[in-house]
Amino acid sequence: MLGPVTDPIDAHFTAAVRAMSPGRGDRDLPPVLLDVFDSQLGSRHLDLAARRLGAAGQGFYSIGSSGHESNAGLAAVLRPSDPALLHYRSGAFYLQRARQVPGHTPLLDVLLGVTAAQDEPIAGGRHKVFGHKALSIIPLTSTIASHLPRALGLAFGIARAARLAIDSPWPSDAIVICGFGDASANHSTAVGAINAARHCAHQRLPLPLLFVCEDNGIGISVRTPPDWISSVYSTQLPYFFADGADPVSVMDVSAEAAAWVRANRAPAFLHLRTVRLMGHAGSDVESGYRTPAEITADYALDPVLATAALLVSQSVLTPSQILERYEAKRAEVDAAAAEAVSRPKLSSATDVMRPLRTSTVEAPVVSVSGTLAQSVNQALSSLLTDDSGVLVFGEDVAGKGGVYGVTRGLRKKFGPTRVFDTILDEQSILGMALGTSMCGFLPVAEIQYLAYVHNAADQLRGEASTMRFFSNDQYRNPMIVRIAGYAYQKGFGGHFHNDNSIAALRDIPGLVIASPARGDDAAAMLHTCAAAARQNGQVCVFLEPIALYHTRDLHSPGDNEWLATEPVSAPIGRARVYGTGTDLTLVSFANGVPMSLRVARRLEAHGISARVLDLRWLAPLPVDDLLKHATDRVLVVDETRRTGGVSEAVVTALVDSDYSGVVRRVTSEDSFIPLGAAANHVLLDEDTIEKAAHAVVGSSDHVTRHNPPVSPGL
Repeated sequence: MLGPVTDPIDAHFTAAVRAMSPGRGDRDLPPVLLDVFDSQLGSRHLDLAARRLGAAGQGFYSIGSSGHESNAGLAAVLRPSDPALLHYRSGAFYLQRARQVPGHTPLLDVLLGVTAAQDEPIAGGRHKVFGHKALSIIPLTSTIASHLPRALGLAFGIARAARLAIDSPWPSDAIVICGFGDASANHSTAVGAINAARHCAHQRLPLPLLFVCEDNGIGISVRTPPDWISSVYSTQLPYFFADGADPVSVMDVSAEAAAWVRANRAPAFLHLRTVRLMGHAGSDVESGYRTPAEITADYALDPVLATAALLVSQSVLTPSQILERYEAKRAEVDAAAAEAVSRPKLSSATDVMRPLRTSTVEAPVVSVSGTLAQSVNQALSSLLTDDSGVLVFGEDVAGKGGVYGVTRGLRKKFGPTRVFDTILDEQSILGMALGTSMCGFLPVAEIQYLAYVHNAADQLRGEASTMRFFSNDQYRNPMIVRIAGYAYQKGFGGHFHNDNSIAALRDIPGLVIASPARGDDAAAMLHTCAAAARQNGQVCVFLEPIALYHTRDLHSPGDNEWLATEPVSAPIGRARVYGTGTDLTLVSFANGVPMSLRVARRLEAHGISARVLDLRWLAPLPVDDLLKHATDRVLVVDETRRTGGVSEAVVTALVDSDYSGVVRRVTSEDSFIPLGAAANHVLLDEDTIEKAAHAVVGSSDHVTRHNPPVSPGL
């Protein structure tokens, strides 16, 4: 039994209904209004129960939907096959949509989330989110607008899937619903996504997307200026407004907006005036920033009370019948809460992390020729040929063929529907990948430079990599993000074109990070990433070293030893070893690999035999191969920064595995990369590697003489 209800809004509703008088019933009401009212009642009592569960230590989430229950009217006029990415105050929407698909227990669903129960239908006890695969509700992984770029990509993908006859889970005439609050509308992510939608509409690209701003006038304690949302967005997109205190108007206007988007296959903006009741969340002391008069004035705008008043005024229900329904719903929710509390919880780290697993896929053997840039081009061409759902897009990738020519010729060969340029906005590029990947596509999105991805890192961290986690692997966003990165470019640089910081990527759970050093590996790893994305829904970041794009030679001009020539396989988490030296193992990746190979040859002249281990995969790190090829002395050659760089993970992996040999590391400095020759002062170089190698090995008495030189090989 839950404790007593103490929130004033509960008592106010009861008192206000008792004071109502039946009307003449002179207005025709939508037949679905009673269902909408029931969903509103359910949502209200879920909020009250969540607070009581929290107070009892049995619930863990109390950001409620009270004051936003008008969104049940929106749900009532949509199709259950219209994918919805909901505002986090969308409890009534969720309950109303569940009515459209028989066989669900939505009240219990929500409470299983509140109590972190393992059998909660979307996140499996990992978080309380509104989501359900059978209801076409895609769970949100953030509360501050990070889902808007995904919604953009999803709408784009629905339209493009129909055009390309891709097998999509969504009907060809579906529209995407994207809900958010007035405070979230000010976030750069929201502004960027809405701008990108307008950009598509301007070009007449089909984009069936309905933005729904639920405007309650306040974000936690920060007030939204009156008329801010309408003044900004009424001139940017086709604009529809409804007052949440008028349930019939909400349904009529929502139906009009949805019909417009469905017919025109273009974006529109639905502005719902709402009110926030019971504060931001259970822990929010609203009286600290609002006066009692301000708080109680909002009670008159309560959408549940508004629907009750309309039903009474039209003699559909009497006040006593309203209260009977209200209390019956309380009892129903309380019973569901008792059931939710009794359900099992996640009981181990294995259970929690199960959706993040990186499953094994068969790594194809790939044969290409040429430089790294040429090999990536050939691999992309092969993927586009073999898989009709592959899309290649990003800044300058189509007409120009990329800044470095990596995608040159692909648009001409495969057409602008599959290879296309995007606007210069990394959040929108990644959102395009996130959304299209949920429509049957395998997007290969390009971020032009590594420094640029930091503008949009949350699209990878907060959206892409968490989707499987927060949907218990029911929703996936298979995708590859190609990023030109690292340093050592000659004649073109500075920090924004020579960035060596990947720490923001390496700690994202479940993210696969590929980092090839040469063309044959690049092609094989790209094919492996595609297989992992298609088979397991994997999100893969593909870091391409710019300085090696067009490298042909390794030791001397004209030797062509860095060209791709042999068939290669590259399973995820497997390294590549060069040589069999027993005195020293040089562990590296990307630009560090050819640097290490050149150093290894020079060490041979001093009687030191070294092998070079190319990690290839930075996540998951190839620990088994690292331990297999670690001689008694290991030098980690890391072109990234000393703090937060890859070498930290490599050294830690050796220590955690009880490696008993000598391990040292050399890295670049903890610095941004300046222009010109000044970069040489902060970047790792071969002289530093060689000196460190001699220091690690020690005197010549401890080395093996006359070993063969190190050369490229498997």
